Amino acid sequence: MDWLSAREAAKRLGVGYSTFKQWIYQGSVRTTRTRGGHHRVSTAEVDRLLDESGRPTPRVSPPRPTAGPAIVALSTRNQLRGIIEEVRTDGLLAQVRLRVGDNVLTAVITRDAVTSLRLKRGRPAIALIKSTEVMIGCEPEERAVRRRRLEAKARGSG
Repeated sequence: MDWLSAREAAKRLGVGYSTFKQWIYQGSVRTTRTRGGHHRVSTAEVDRLLDESGRPTPRVSPPRPTAGPAIVALSTRNQLRGIIEEVRTDGLLAQVRLRVGDNVLTAVITRDAVTSLRLKRGRPAIALIKSTEVMIGCEPEERAVRRRRLEAKARGSG
């Protein structure tokens, strides 16, 4: 049996590596893991994923709504809550400035991310820092309002 790396399998299927990895994590693709933890995909599995037209048959969940999902849990320990101070978009990219206490953190993300997360000045957001990468995320509005009320109540009764 011939084995391919996840990157090679994605290329044969004509999909992006990150898309293919999501299919693996969602259980839509059967893989074997090496001792080093890398996924290997059999050529038979790649053939199974291809339909008669030669296009991949994704077996994944439908796309999430543009409002964005709640952040449930992350492996990133460096999570900084703040308020968006400025959002500047130009072409495909956007610059987001997040005020965290007395500090300002700047992240460059895609314009699509700004749109789907509905990032705008004054909105609470979370900076997720992993090594040299900074990501911006938001809680759903009703969850953020509830959290702020609980924090205000705790300060008032403390």
